Amino acid sequence: MEKLVKFESLGLSESTLKALQKKGFEEPTPIQEKVIPVFMEGELDIIGQAQTGTGKTAAFGIPIIEKISEKSKSVQAIILTPTRELAIQVSEELNSLKGDKALQIIPLYGGQSMGKQLRELKSGVDIVVGTPGRVIDHIRRKSLNLDHIAYFVLDEADEMLNMGFIEDVKEILNATCPEKRMLFFSATMPKPILGIAKKHMREYVHLAVAKEELATKLTDQLYYEVRESDKFEVLCRIIDMEDEFYGLVFCRTKNDTAQIAQKLGDRGYAADALNGDMTQQERERILRKFRMRKLNILVATDVAARGIDIMDLTHVINYSIPQDPESYVHRIGRTGRAGKQGTAITFVTHKEFRRLGYIKKCSKSSIKKSQIPKIEEVINARKRRIKTELETIMDKGDYGDFFTMSETLLAEFPQKEILAALLKYSFKDSFDKSNYAELKSNFCGDEKGMARLFVALGKAEGITPERLCDFIKEEAGEEDMKIRDIEIFPRFSFISVPLAQAKGLVEIFKNRKRGKKPFVEIARKRNGGNSRGGSGRNYRRDGKRNYRNEGHGGNEKRDFRRRSRGKNPGKQREKYGKAGY
Repeated sequence: MEKLVKFESLGLSESTLKALQKKGFEEPTPIQEKVIPVFMEGELDIIGQAQTGTGKTAAFGIPIIEKISEKSKSVQAIILTPTRELAIQVSEELNSLKGDKALQIIPLYGGQSMGKQLRELKSGVDIVVGTPGRVIDHIRRKSLNLDHIAYFVLDEADEMLNMGFIEDVKEILNATCPEKRMLFFSATMPKPILGIAKKHMREYVHLAVAKEELATKLTDQLYYEVRESDKFEVLCRIIDMEDEFYGLVFCRTKNDTAQIAQKLGDRGYAADALNGDMTQQERERILRKFRMRKLNILVATDVAARGIDIMDLTHVINYSIPQDPESYVHRIGRTGRAGKQGTAITFVTHKEFRRLGYIKKCSKSSIKKSQIPKIEEVINARKRRIKTELETIMDKGDYGDFFTMSETLLAEFPQKEILAALLKYSFKDSFDKSNYAELKSNFCGDEKGMARLFVALGKAEGITPERLCDFIKEEAGEEDMKIRDIEIFPRFSFISVPLAQAKGLVEIFKNRKRGKKPFVEIARKRNGGNSRGGSGRNYRRDGKRNYRNEGHGGNEKRDFRRRSRGKNPGKQREKYGKAGY
């Protein structure tokens, strides 16, 4: 059994341990576990390789706070970040970690008052967190002196490179003393970054979090099959099911963020949008409200949310499916952090099943299908929440004038009736089923929720029920797919799958053909045929021909061979028999 490491074992002060306890940090993340002891015990420079969301700010922030002294009257550490938002967040994070240690930590970034920054620097600062451009401005003004710094941190080094800040970083390094200790943190380590490290670092150690450790183990990853027109209703149901929803909702466009935030506000949710059309002041105001929980829902695009590092998020909702696996990992990495459970939910239309499968395969994520909450479940969740809120009010016992009003009402009406009337007066809309939109399926099938599919593979290709199931599941990227009533014929097969997955499978195979006909398509019942199980002769493609009479030509074997290219032949033969060759 793996031994759990605690912060107490890392040689930290009581002040820092109390600050960590207050933030709810129970045990270090993998990157913290590797960096903090090396930093605390030796003098090596450090390259830390870890993705956003793995706790790297605390990995370098905690030991720096431990090492530097109070009231030094000079800047002791500088941390460079690529964006204003990240500079603010890192500064706030360090201030929350310093405990009762008297340290002055400030962010320096463009868009903030230069006069304010000059006054703060003049009064004495211990740690500066800044963007390269503004830091250079202060160096040239001689308002920022880095001659005596003990620590130089380059955060998000690969983003610095991508955003063209490398020359600025070199200029800042030239303004620092050679005796400083250096720390570079990055998700990847491109050659230009390693070149800077080799030139400016003394003896250094490279501490990387293994890829399997980068996965968000504390994030429950789910997906919902939805129609595009039902997404907003499903989002509201997810929010209503939670006692304390606090999350990010990711959309594809700026217009989407504004519209969805507006619709959420119209329904009474505390939500706002974050997009690229906003001024820096507007962005800071919204992020401040979100961090203070005056907003509990932030709707954003990937670009607008770049650099945002909010702790304790309960949910990340992919309202629009991410464009690539990297975006997916980056999004969901914002929840399930600091030892706390989080949930990532992705909305998927039937046209997006192929992309979901690609994301699952490339990111090695276990994204499980989940059922959309039903109206009754949402109403029951609201009732439980109201009961909890009433209990909280009663525990506090501060009723004010309402107590007098209560006595007056109870003197005139029976207890049960007046309580029921008050609940109806306050919450009638919440419990009225007619106020909830019904979610309808787009998919064709029978009354039992299954659809019958034709598949252009049969016994001639060595197909068996087990091999056909494996093939369909692997192509769909869905291990939990329920495949029923399998019938194998010489040149084709029939299967039954849930309605919600049928269109997704058709979409996945839409570019695969058997001759001129689809490789997979929904089978339609012949007159008198049952809709589930039974013989293949009861199904036809277009109302004219029975599949049993389709003939024996076609390219299904060639198609099956094509899907196997580049894979281990032995494993393919073992898994699918001669069908793959």
